[in-house]
Amino acid sequence: MKLFNSLSRQKEEFTTIEPGKVKMYACGPTVYNFFHIGNARCFIIFDFLRRYLEYRGYDVTFVQNFTDIDDKMIKKANEEGVTVKDIAERYIAEYYTDAKGLGVRPASVHPKATENIDRIIDIVATLEKGGYAYAVKPNDEAEGMDVYYSTRAFKGYGQLSHQSVDDLMQGASERTYIDDIKKDPLDFALWKAAKPGEPSWDSPWGKGRPGWHIECSAMVKNFLGDNIDIHCGGQDLTFPHHENEIAQSEAYDECCGCKDTQFAKFWLHNAYINVDGEKMAKSAGNFFTVRDAAKIYGYDSIRYFIISAHYRSPVNFSEDTLKQAKAALERLNTCEENLKFRLGAANDGAMTDEEKALLEKLTAHKTDMIEALDDDFNTANGVAAIFELCSDINLALRDNNLSKEFLANANALYTELLTLFGFEKKVEEAGDEAEIEAMIAERTAAKKAKNYAEADRIRDELKAKGIILEDTPQGVKWKRA
Repeated sequence: MKLFNSLSRQKEEFTTIEPGKVKMYACGPTVYNFFHIGNARCFIIFDFLRRYLEYRGYDVTFVQNFTDIDDKMIKKANEEGVTVKDIAERYIAEYYTDAKGLGVRPASVHPKATENIDRIIDIVATLEKGGYAYAVKPNDEAEGMDVYYSTRAFKGYGQLSHQSVDDLMQGASERTYIDDIKKDPLDFALWKAAKPGEPSWDSPWGKGRPGWHIECSAMVKNFLGDNIDIHCGGQDLTFPHHENEIAQSEAYDECCGCKDTQFAKFWLHNAYINVDGEKMAKSAGNFFTVRDAAKIYGYDSIRYFIISAHYRSPVNFSEDTLKQAKAALERLNTCEENLKFRLGAANDGAMTDEEKALLEKLTAHKTDMIEALDDDFNTANGVAAIFELCSDINLALRDNNLSKEFLANANALYTELLTLFGFEKKVEEAGDEAEIEAMIAERTAAKKAKNYAEADRIRDELKAKGIILEDTPQGVKWKRA
């Protein structure tokens, strides 16, 4: 398996620090609002990568954090007259609702920044002691101290963004808050002195709160250790967030005398989702929340839209793209329904030689899918392989005399791949299947008795409940509208 490593800017053979095990960290949401479809791309892609690594036999420990203390959260809390904790708890719950709808499984651990303050303080204090950080008083009125990372003290700064410190300096005024108290415009905050009305914690520098970048370093080290296999996130996090994570994490390891100070072997970044050629973002006001889009097109359509494109390619969002995704997904689901129906109605029987050859042809699509995903996680080609499998299954189902053994094997193969991608048809929660089957049996009996008025009445009653019937040579099929 090869993955494109942002650190080297090339595809590399994927190897792990410990054979058979993957330590993987993904930057999670800052929980002050519903997340939008641009955010969802990161959550879906790297959840799917985790699924695929497990599918290929790896033991994966996957950590995705919640940033639950941040300037935006403080602003939101002040606007609503509630606490920052109230905001965090509300939108963490909303995250789980949308993530479940999108088929994003819970991570092995979902740490919160505020639950890792002790480790954050330890790292900052170690960096200060080792000459990588310095404390300054932000103003005369402040009771506490700010602590800044000394960027030029770290020789490897710029390795991820592939820019020198001098090149990065040119853009510092646009990306980094500059004032007289910092020694260098590129230096960034590790710890911020408390301001009136803000949440704060006791520290060696007085009351304060952590900077954004240090939070992720602390959570990686707390839950995965000093060296990890994969660190991932959106393209916009490459600089400064991930660059700063490397600087502070590797400097900390150096201060602690670690032999291997490489923070992460592989850095993976997904591209933007654009709207009319512009990056989707809350700050730009051109974002669409997952919650709102799902009300119209369903969560599954959003998942399909994201997975059907290569993660490193920018994609354009529009209502038409979600409509197309919904239609494509319906085609896959219809094939699944037809296959399961035929299997349920089939008589026992072993595969013929012709069916064995056909099953080999179907299985070849699985091989194509694996080859696609092994090549820098090319989900677009992986989806194409599933559609080719779908087409061949639909063609096979034209034969009314297929054996139960063949149908069982084909169904197992198709379900395996759909489940891996998260495209499997969700089990209905209504729990009224027995009642529906009983009404269908009554209708069948009425037709045999030539009581067509009663048969039509039952069909209409089912239709009013959203149940669509289809008479086939193998029996009556039904589905929800």
